[in-house]
Amino acid sequence: MDVYEALYTTRAMRRVRPDPIPLEVQRRILDAAVRAPSGGNMQNWRFLLVDDPAVKQRLGPIYRDCLSMLWASIYKDRLEAARANPEDPEHAQMLRVQRSAQHLADHFEEYPLLLFSFVQYDPTGGSIFPATWSAMLAARAEGVGSSLTTVFLFRVNDVLEVLGVPADEGWNFASCVTFGYPTGRWGVAPRRPAHEVSYRNRWGSPVGFEIPAPLWPA
Repeated sequence: MDVYEALYTTRAMRRVRPDPIPLEVQRRILDAAVRAPSGGNMQNWRFLLVDDPAVKQRLGPIYRDCLSMLWASIYKDRLEAARANPEDPEHAQMLRVQRSAQHLADHFEEYPLLLFSFVQYDPTGGSIFPATWSAMLAARAEGVGSSLTTVFLFRVNDVLEVLGVPADEGWNFASCVTFGYPTGRWGVAPRRPAHEVSYRNRWGSPVGFEIPAPLWPA
């Protein structure tokens, strides 16, 4: 697969089939992940794959509770505004995002494979997220959809207990990625263009070019 196709089309794919991910595919995903840059080349992170239905059954209610807390706190005002005026394009987009995220929560136990990532003594994410993103790109190359979530942070101690993560070794939860073969089609996600969210040399200064439409495919 062309690297730009992977970069442009690796979007959150939350609607997936329950078909298992073959071990050979899992091997390629993790092997690609560990090749990512790592601060000091220490690889002070760990991955934990979950495909045991019993473990997912314990995690599912925790995830749904965490997402409920997210809707009731950080996103409360935005959701109330969107529901009050759903015809507004920005509000309509917010409601679509909410429905998609809620779908993941409602079907959490049905995802065939979960990838939890942990980093030791580094809360910045600078070491772990390059590796996690490499795993998601590798999954895209294998035709596997993925979606990253951090909402477990609302009840992170419960998650660590379920997964048996040592409590006295400084391991911090970084993210959970769901994997599955998507039911929909791959595509370029609509985003605000780069020149609207980028500056040059000083905050607020124009970046020096405009990109009115995606540059891939050419």
